[in-house]
This record gives sequence, C-alpha cells and structure tokens, in this order.
Amino acid sequence: MTSSLLTDRYELTMLDAAIRSGTFERECVFEVFARQLPGGRRYGIVAGTGRLLDLIADFRFADAELAWLRDNDIVTSEAIDWLADYRFTGTLSGYREGELYFPGSPILIVDGTFAEAVILETLVLSVLNYDSAVASAATRMVSAASGRPLAEMGSRRTGEWSAVAAARAAYIAGFGATSNLEAGRSWGVPTMGTAAHAFTLLHDSEEDAFRAQVDALGPGTTLLVDTYDVTAAVALAVKIAGPSLGAVRIDSGDLPETVAAVRKQLDSLGATGTKITVTNDLDEFTIAALRAAPVDSYGVGTSVVTGSGSPAAGMVYKLVARRDDSGEWISVAKRSPQKATVGGRKFPVRELDADGIAAAEVIHLGQPEAAAAHHRPLLVPLIENGVIVEKYRGAAGTALARQHRADAVAELPLEAFRLGRGDPVIPTRYE
Repeated sequence: MTSSLLTDRYELTMLDAAIRSGTFERECVFEVFARQLPGGRRYGIVAGTGRLLDLIADFRFADAELAWLRDNDIVTSEAIDWLADYRFTGTLSGYREGELYFPGSPILIVDGTFAEAVILETLVLSVLNYDSAVASAATRMVSAASGRPLAEMGSRRTGEWSAVAAARAAYIAGFGATSNLEAGRSWGVPTMGTAAHAFTLLHDSEEDAFRAQVDALGPGTTLLVDTYDVTAAVALAVKIAGPSLGAVRIDSGDLPETVAAVRKQLDSLGATGTKITVTNDLDEFTIAALRAAPVDSYGVGTSVVTGSGSPAAGMVYKLVARRDDSGEWISVAKRSPQKATVGGRKFPVRELDADGIAAAEVIHLGQPEAAAAHHRPLLVPLIENGVIVEKYRGAAGTALARQHRADAVAELPLEAFRLGRGDPVIPTRYE
C-alpha cells in the first residue's frame, strides 16, 4: 500500500491545472510553520519527522491508485501520466525531530518543482500536526512528573495507527514506555503491561488472580489493586508476592489520599521497595497535583493521545518563494487579514544567552547569517535531491530525536515550565 492517496483532492487538481498552464515545473519553496502555539502553551516540540520520511519514500502512484483516479475523473490523462512516474526528487530541510519550535518557526522547508512539492501538503501536515501536538503535550507531562517515569497507554483512545504515532511521539517527548506493541516493533519504543481488571474478574477470587499473575510473571510484577477493596488487595498482594512485590497500580479514587494510605500500608507490611504507579485519566495538571504524593510512576492514556486538549498543532504549508520566468527567485506571501505570511527563504537560529539559555527565535530572511557563537543553527538536511538522510529514520532516528528533545528542553528558561496559559517563552524575531 502506498501513501499517495493520503492527500486532499485539491492538491491533484492544482497539479492538473498547473500542467495545463505550463507552470508545474517552476522551482518553488514551501514552508511548514505554526502561526501560534495551541492552548496558550509556551513552547512546542517538533515530532513526526522520522515517520514522514518513510511516508514520502512510499509516496508512489501504482496502477491501482492511477486506475481509481482515472475511473473517478479526478484529473486528466496528462496528470495521470505525470503521476505514474512520481518520485520526490527535491530537497527537505527542517528542524530536527525533538527540537523546540515557536510561532513562525520554519519547521520544514520543501524545495522542488511546484508539482512534486504541492502534492505532499496533506501528508506533511497530517503527520507533523498530530505528532507535534502529542509530543508538545507529553513533554509538559514529563516536566510535571519531575523525573518520575511515565508510560503511554492511550491506544484504545485514538485510531489504530494514530496510536502508534502517539506512542512514538510521547517516547520522543520523554515517556519511558508504551503499551502499544506495534510502536515497539516499528520504532524501538520500550513496551510494558501486565493485567487489567478483566483478569481479576476472570478468576473466582482476587487471590486466585494475583497468584496466577505472580506465577506467570514473577513477584516483580505490578498488581492492580483497585478492583474491589484497595486495602484488602494490597494486603493480599504482599501476602502472595512477598515484600519483593514489584509494584501496585491504582486506577481510581482520590489519588493523593489513596496513594498516601497505600504507601503507609506497604511500608508497614515490609514492602518498602514496592512501587506505586497510578493511572486514571491523568494529564499534566493532575500529575503536577501529585508531586507531593509518594507516587513512583504514571500511566497516561486519553490526554496524551489527544494532545491534552490540543489534538492538532495548527501548522500550515505555504508557498513562500518561487523562480520567475527569467530564473530569478521572488518571495511570495499571503496578505489576507489574520492569515498574512512572511515570504522568502528562511534561515532560523536559536539565540542563547551567556548561560546557554534560549533568548529568542531569530529568523534570517533571504540568506543565512554570518556565524555567531551565541546562535545555534536550527535547519538540518532531511532529504537531499530525493535521497533520504538515513540517520533520522527508524528506531535509531527515534532514539536520536528523544535525546535531542532532552537537550533542547534543557535550554529553556524556567518560566517555560509553568502549566498555565501564557505567551511563548521567547520571542520570534525576523532579520
């Protein structure tokens, strides 16, 4: 299956019309950026780049796709013939996956002919908008957790393939594991999981269920203790697994109060090393509210896969420059109210202060700046003349993005980590 029809019809009709007008081979520069950060957040995290590279590699119009386009009169035969040979032969540069972004940041720059670049719009935006929304929410949860590990558990709260993308994006953002096995196979994300309430309800008693799980997985397993009575279940769990019980999971109730009581009970039973993990519809705000509670780890589902209230990052894909008939580059831009764009090729850098803390997003128009010690260049090559830069793909690329996110977030000023709505933590400046 190719990714070629993961697109909007108007991209192919634009291609068709451009072929007829003779403008389809004009060299163009398209740019992906966000006009603002969603949800009043102070910074965003770029995610999805590694997935996007794979999808562009598979962006082909095979016989089945071409036949459907022809049978449904989507485009003319001239466009069908052009699409039959489609391969992206242009160049992509952009922010590294895991990088911070701010309003106006040129997150992805696509160089190519109008025809080969315009038909990638929907694919590019669907990946970057969703994955960046998840990563931006997840990194707030990681900050709120103050070093305690988090697991992504939201597969049942989104589409089946969105679940894989969300697991990957959350891992890049600093989550330690996912419940989703395909994310483990495809992207090298560590997987975790033990049992749900159904396993307890399957057995004749909670004791039978705990014994079966410990027999299968060992005393280091995590036992779910809130199916019936938490206090009785904790006592039973330690009785069966012994003081070396790995962890108990709590999925309901007044979490601060319940967690404190369970910690006290575990310690009194000699299970001082047994950890407590909590789930139950957590988001960054409830995680922050549990900072003083003796929680050891968190499992997050719905909130992370839906971007914690902002399921799309609001990114757009705009033509910003093209060659004219004489071969000269000209800047182009929208001028419509509230949606005006800044034309021209851009070269962004992150301005850092003397302590290495981010101070501004500086976007140079037309040409790169002269080297400056306090500026960190942000663009890296992703595809060069149709050839993908391999280090950003697969499990290795995912691990690289995870590390880069940690490094980039370390440059943020402290006020970036406030959870309340606010302005971007650094300004965007054009020069």
